[in-house]
Amino acid sequence: MDMEEKFQRLDRELVYKGTVVDFYKDTVQTPAGHIVKWDFIGHRGAAAVVPVREDGKLLMVRQYRNALDRYTLEIPAGGLNEEGDEPSRLAAARELEEETGYRSDDLELLLTIHTTVAFCNERIDIYLARNLVKSEQHLDEDEFIKVEAYSPEELAQMILEGRIQDSKTISAVLAYKEKYLREL
Repeated sequence: MDMEEKFQRLDRELVYKGTVVDFYKDTVQTPAGHIVKWDFIGHRGAAAVVPVREDGKLLMVRQYRNALDRYTLEIPAGGLNEEGDEPSRLAAARELEEETGYRSDDLELLLTIHTTVAFCNERIDIYLARNLVKSEQHLDEDEFIKVEAYSPEELAQMILEGRIQDSKTISAVLAYKEKYLREL
């Protein structure tokens, strides 16, 4: 049974257009023929980066997050352009320099995640950045970011202790550790 063919979206109504996300009310017909209403949040996509210094430490950004009303420790990240057609590699390179003050021409796709599949289509391509070159931070007027460096082991411990809860950061740090630092 091909389950993807059994659900049919009948309507998508824009309820609110925001600066980062758009909120929709979807009308969907289920495989049993029932008509249901589902919330959908449309997102233009984002890119993130795991910057690795020569000493093996990862550059992280500490910044205030309004949704949680607290500071968080995360990998650098940001949205794609307003049209959502910007190559994610370019966005990752831009965010690396803007947020950390480093740049790199050595970016490799590490993984792609969808952050909240139940009601949002946000997709984040996460890159690994090596051979970092010191540059300058270019923060937006509403960004207040402190750059910090940690070993992958320190970050993994913070994840396990619940001190890092950001899904893109958890995915990226653990994927990097598994792919590049696996103990044989």
